[in-house]
Amino acid sequence: MTLFLFLLLVAVVLGIIGVAVSGLSILLALAAIVLVADLVLLGARWGRGRRVTR
Repeated sequence: MTLFLFLLLVAVVLGIIGVAVSGLSILLALAAIVLVADLVLLGARWGRGRRVTR
């Protein structure tokens, strides 16, 4: 969970910097990529934790 929150924080900071500073739109794109990777990581953790009960 710590890694998820850290990556979420990095994505938000990169997004804010990318929007605030003109000419650094690449940081906004990088923030979107980090956010998607973070959500994939979260989905993999949730999917792995479920157990099948009979």
